[in-house]
Parts: sequence; structure tokens; C-alpha cells
Amino acid sequence: MWLVVTVGIGALARRLKHRREPALVEPFGPPAAGGDPADELRRKLAESRAEEPPEAPEPPEETVEERRADVHDQGRAALDDMRDSEKE
Repeated sequence: MWLVVTVGIGALARRLKHRREPALVEPFGPPAAGGDPADELRRKLAESRAEEPPEAPEPPEETVEERRADVHDQGRAALDDMRDSEKE
């Protein structure tokens, strides 16, 4: 029993010792040599946006009523197919 207590105290002492030591390595690494990484990303984003011309939305080829009718026709055809497969 005393051995377990001694090992526990030793582990606690080591943990507290490591907690007090200053960090030798920065958590995110050294800063980039080119300056602020955020500025570089903003510059790349601006360049990519400048290269792409804005696309105008294409007007729909058919009206809402025509599209609705097509969807209903497809639904009826699917329902007829299911009914035919049940009879077989």
C-alpha cells in the first residue's frame, strides 16, 4: 500500500514540475517570414475573385406552370409503373 502512495506522489510531483516549466515550442509555430498570414490569404482571395467574371443567372427556359406539369406527369408515370409491377 505504501508503495502505491509513493508512486502516486512521485507522478504528481513530476506533473506539477512539467506544468511550471515554460513551453519551449510555440503552439502554432513561428510566424511566417512574409508577414501576416491573414493578409496573404486576403490577397489570394481578392486575386481569385478578380479573375472570375460574375455570372448572370440564366432565365428559366420554361415557366413554373410548365415545370409543375412536368413533375406531375413524371409522378403519374412512376405511379403507373408501380401499379403495373404489383400486378405482375
